[in-house]
Amino acid sequence: MKWDDQKASALIDSVHAEVAAFLGPDGTTASALLPILQALQANFGYIDTNILPQIAERLNISKAEVHGALSFYHDFRSQPGARHKLKICRAEACQSMGCEDLVDYLAQHHGLIADESSALGHLQIENVYCLGNCGLAPAALFDERPMGRVDRQKIDALVQQTREILS
Repeated sequence: MKWDDQKASALIDSVHAEVAAFLGPDGTTASALLPILQALQANFGYIDTNILPQIAERLNISKAEVHGALSFYHDFRSQPGARHKLKICRAEACQSMGCEDLVDYLAQHHGLIADESSALGHLQIENVYCLGNCGLAPAALFDERPMGRVDRQKIDALVQQTREILS
């Protein structure tokens, strides 16, 4: 979705009000920071950094605190990303079951390099370290849906699926 400052501003106010209602009069408005960032990310797919001063002002915190949260959490993006995300676990259990081969295969056969957007913007590969699905290693998340025993055939099918969606 294309960034819309008015919609973003309304979303900030809405989430802030929800959090304030939940916390009651003794709660801190700074507690709304993560829910606001999550709502913006869910709505637009990223968080335009031009909105950070407005968030800071609304929550009565510094711009540095807002920027710190945005840059600290890996799932927040400050620029539009690919339409689909494949998070590949690269922790020890998945390494022992071949995740490194899958990462190499994606790069060599599909031109998809971990932690970079594809040229067409259809699929982004992200490194993660433990998805809690070790019993089904190598594990991955495709658009937040867990996958287990990922192999080259599953990778090929996902890449093809994301390309077809764009067509």
